[in-house]
Amino acid sequence: MRTVGLIVEYNPFHHGHAYHLQKSKEAAGADAAVAVMSGSFLQRGEPALMDKWARTRTALEGGVDLVLELPLAYAVQPAEWFAYGAVWTLEAAGVVDAFCFGSESGELGPLRAAARLLAEEPDSFRAALASGLERGLPYPTAYSAAAAELLRREGGAEFPPLAAEELAQPNMTLGLHYLLAHERLGGRMQPLTIRREGAGYHEEAGSGSIASATAIRRMLEQAGGASGIARYVPASTLGIVEEQLAAGEAPRRWDDYFPQLLHRLLTEPPASLAGTLGFGEGLERRIAAQLAGLPELGFEPLLAAVKTKRYTRTRLQRALLGVLLNLRASELSRERLAAGPGYLRVLGFTPRGRELLARMRREASAPVLTSAARAEGLPLLELDVRGTAVHAAGGGCRDPKRLLRDYYEPPIRL
Repeated sequence: MRTVGLIVEYNPFHHGHAYHLQKSKEAAGADAAVAVMSGSFLQRGEPALMDKWARTRTALEGGVDLVLELPLAYAVQPAEWFAYGAVWTLEAAGVVDAFCFGSESGELGPLRAAARLLAEEPDSFRAALASGLERGLPYPTAYSAAAAELLRREGGAEFPPLAAEELAQPNMTLGLHYLLAHERLGGRMQPLTIRREGAGYHEEAGSGSIASATAIRRMLEQAGGASGIARYVPASTLGIVEEQLAAGEAPRRWDDYFPQLLHRLLTEPPASLAGTLGFGEGLERRIAAQLAGLPELGFEPLLAAVKTKRYTRTRLQRALLGVLLNLRASELSRERLAAGPGYLRVLGFTPRGRELLARMRREASAPVLTSAARAEGLPLLELDVRGTAVHAAGGGCRDPKRLLRDYYEPPIRL
């Protein structure tokens, strides 16, 4: 059985994801698909719309055969570590033959060539990156500019140049980092890319059946129900979203967590805040200075007050998520993250996925977990448990067992 790997958030699973899944299987000549999916909180520092088990169900109903969780320690990181944790997970599973990602260009060659040149981060690249950061550029912009300059100056015919504007596109950035992780891990999987179709990350829904996940979430909030998204998601996703809405389990948004966040911002000593993942350059002082002058208390007013050219919305969301979840920079150092997650958490599978799971138990290079209760001595898994509890608590959960679902919930079986 040939298998393709996907790196996803499915927030929620929509027709664009179904298209990517189908085309990825075709590109890889695959019979089955394994998805590495973020859990309770996402790469841009946001809470997931629905919990990870509901989103796993949408993935399995949509055609994925096996869903593995991307540990929170990687899921809420910038592109470099998000990609590294995801590619590590697919490699460690031992059953994935190729991995496929969407990109704006749909061309693998230039990105793969760039990854080979950038894998060791030459001194000239680091100097250009540092220069961009000193000029106040956001990290992704500075990185793309430094990478494009390195390719232009040192690439030659073997490494075709890519413009900074190309590399700065969201899926191109992630694609480059997937390939960098693949290079640094000495990966055996075949990398593939397909052209991204339909609406981009922030684009509104068009006249077709594909809308961005951002637009779909906005529709849910504005309409107060799921009927408005029916055109853009499979019937199975629509049913699960309706079920979650009816139960009060969705949608989750940052405002649900603002009271807890505010409590920590007001009671945590500045020196402790400075050690939070994502902080630096006096961010804790800027937040403290802006809090008193907010026109009203709320997550969006806080973001608007603190945001600058350097402190982008995404960077601030990740930093504030670090405060909410008490993520310590010292515990998630580059050295620790480079060692990889250290485990493979199974969230759900189909009958074909069960076959893959049986193979994983024999061939994986890391422990395969179906429950947090059966694991000890895995600090990063403890962060996943913490993330699940905080995510559930944001909805006013009063069932202690739901806060600790990682210990009780078996994998979803379709």
